[in-house]
Amino acid sequence: MEKTEDLVAEIEKLGEKLAAARASIARRIIGQEEVVDLVLSALLSGGHALLIGLPGLGKTRLVDTLSTVMGLDGGRVQFTPDLMPADILGAEVLEEGKDGSRSFRFLPGPIFCQLLLADEINRASPRTQSALLQAMQEHEVTIAGHAHKMSEPFHVLATQNPLEQEGTYPLPEAQLDRFLLQIDVDYPSREAERDILLATTGDDDAVASAVFAPDELLAAQHLLRRMPVGESVVSLILDLVRACRPDDPSASDAVREAVSWGPGPRAAQALMLLVRARALLDGRLAPGVADVLALARPVLVHRMALSYGARAQGASLTALIDDVARGFDVSAQAAE
Repeated sequence: MEKTEDLVAEIEKLGEKLAAARASIARRIIGQEEVVDLVLSALLSGGHALLIGLPGLGKTRLVDTLSTVMGLDGGRVQFTPDLMPADILGAEVLEEGKDGSRSFRFLPGPIFCQLLLADEINRASPRTQSALLQAMQEHEVTIAGHAHKMSEPFHVLATQNPLEQEGTYPLPEAQLDRFLLQIDVDYPSREAERDILLATTGDDDAVASAVFAPDELLAAQHLLRRMPVGESVVSLILDLVRACRPDDPSASDAVREAVSWGPGPRAAQALMLLVRARALLDGRLAPGVADVLALARPVLVHRMALSYGARAQGASLTALIDDVARGFDVSAQAAE
C-alpha cells in the first residue's frame, strides 16, 4: 500500500514544478490566467480542450507556448472546407524499389505529434472532423486496415470562432464529448491589454523555457489519478451531473423545460480528473466542493443542448448551468 507521506511529497514536488511552468507561460501569455490554468488542467488530466474565442486573443500563441513549456512536440492544422482526412492522418503511398518491386509505405500526417492545434476546427466537413475521433479517444488511427499508434502523451487543443458561422459545420455531439472541457477565451482587462501592447510591439519578444519533458508530464498524469478524492466531492460530482439531465428525478423544472439532452458519464469522469488538477495547481493535496462548482460550466456546457423552445425564448445554457451549480453551493453552505 502506498505511504501517505510519499504521495504528499510527490504532490508537493509536482506543485513546485507546475508553479515554474505557469511562470514561464506568463512571460508570453498575459492576462489569461484562468484560461492557462484550464488548459494546464486538461493536460494534467490527459485530455483535450476546445477553446472558444474571437481571432486575435492569443489562442495560437498559447498552444505554441504550451508545447515549449511542457516539452511537447507541437503540430498545427488549419481546418478549411476542402481539408480531407488524409491531410490530417496521413496516407499509404505506393513506392517502387530499384529492383522494380512495389510496396506501400505510410506517410504520417500532422496529427502524429504530442500537442496538436486544430485551428478553427468547425470549418472542416464532418467527415474530416470525424478523422480526429479515433485518435482523441484511442490514441491511434487506422489507415488501410493498419493501426498506427500516436506518440505519448497526445493532446488536441482545438479552437473555434463563436461568431462567424457561415461556411462552418457544427461539431457532432460525439466529438464534443471527447473534449474534456470547453474554455471560453474572453477579451483581456484594460490593464492586461496595456501590458500586452507594451510586451508585443517592442523589439524583443518574451521567450518561454521548457519546464517539463514528455515523460514527466506522463508521470504527472499518473500521479494525479492517485490523488485522494473525498466522498463529499464524489457525491457532488454525481449529483451535479445527474441534475443537468432533463429526465432525471433530481432535475429542476428549469432543466426539464429547457434542456433537450444532458451530460453523459464522461462529464462525471472529466470532473473527477479536473478537480484534482485544479487542486494541484492551487498547491492543495486534495480537491474540495469549490473545485467541482468552479468547473461545472467548462465541463458541462458542450455536453448539453437547449430545446428549440428554450433557444427561441433566448435561454442561456451557461446561465442555466450556473443556476444549478449555485443551488448546490447554497446547499453545501447550509450543511456547513
